[in-house]
Amino acid sequence: AAQNSQGIQTLLEAEKEAAKIVQQSRQYRLQRLKDARSEASREIDEYRQAKEAEFKSFEASHAGVTSNAQAAVDKETSVKLQAITDAYEANKDAVVKKLLDRVLLIKPELHRNLKRAGGAESQ
Repeated sequence: AAQNSQGIQTLLEAEKEAAKIVQQSRQYRLQRLKDARSEASREIDEYRQAKEAEFKSFEASHAGVTSNAQAAVDKETSVKLQAITDAYEANKDAVVKKLLDRVLLIKPELHRNLKRAGGAESQ
């Protein structure tokens, strides 16, 4: 009976040892998952920072191009506006004179569709 009790005790100790090993394996696995998550998060942050820096560099290098283009458009607009203003100033008197001449040019005559009173009776 002592031999049987000794065998059962050995089995119980082996089972406890196996449970302890399984628990340690689970903890090790959980710790590895946590480490992998934190490592992935760190890598994502590093990648995000690198891409943001790259974007800011790109934006800074192209911001000058945009402002230069805007300045060129503003200058061109100013030149065209000045040309239109100059043309207006140069031609306004002549245009007003032509309009007045046309408005004041009156030729009193009968309209071509209006039949003369005398000619309507003969037909």
